[in-house]
Amino acid sequence: MSSDTLVIIPTYNEKENIEKIIRKVFSLPKEYDILVVEDNSPDGTAAIVEGLMEAFPGRLHMEKRAGKQGLGTAYIHGFKWAIAQGRYDYVIEMDADFSHNPDDLIRLYEACAKDGADLSVGSRYVNGVVNVVNWPIGRVLMSYFASAYVRFVTRMPLGDATAGFVCYKISLLKSLDLNDVHFVGYAFQIEMKYTAYRLGYLIKEVSIVFTDRKEGVSKMSRKIFKEAFFGVIQLRFRHFHGQYKGKVRRPVS
Repeated sequence: MSSDTLVIIPTYNEKENIEKIIRKVFSLPKEYDILVVEDNSPDGTAAIVEGLMEAFPGRLHMEKRAGKQGLGTAYIHGFKWAIAQGRYDYVIEMDADFSHNPDDLIRLYEACAKDGADLSVGSRYVNGVVNVVNWPIGRVLMSYFASAYVRFVTRMPLGDATAGFVCYKISLLKSLDLNDVHFVGYAFQIEMKYTAYRLGYLIKEVSIVFTDRKEGVSKMSRKIFKEAFFGVIQLRFRHFHGQYKGKVRRPVS
């Protein structure tokens, strides 16, 4: 029996983590389906997933792409796949490296399924910076003030606009023009939330503890950070010109 919720996990060189994260998600009390969007990892990540698909038929899926094309395009690929299946009500973004605790999946799901949010965000900064574990203080402060910068420029009332642990109602994803998403790196996370906010969808933050990866290599780069920094200004500029394609749920001033 298929779940009503799909967890999308993008991967590139995640052989140390992928089997553990998949088995952990499938061990949870609530059932989830998983879609791995695999960007041709040279470390054999895809082969590990293919082996696990035999153990979890109908629940574990994989879409293989030709190469590393960016986090945003991986999620857009996953969103379109989920919509095409016609059987999911909720879609959750999650990293493969355990920085997002799978035990928090139910809280993100319930924020939408029970509390009525269209989009729920696993937020590191609801209570300041105390919910970030194993990051150097410099990176914590950079991330925290980056979120403050996003709030200042966009006027979006979110403590953690760059968060990548997010649950969407499928109805929200269907209402957006996914081909109109501009950014491919971490700015993608900001763009999706800001577009939903400008179109009047309800966003709820759920406090989580974020733990830096213990295995594998971070995908953060200077190019990704630069895209996010300048992308926020572009998003605000698009707002002034009314350049948001999607179905408006409720007016936002």
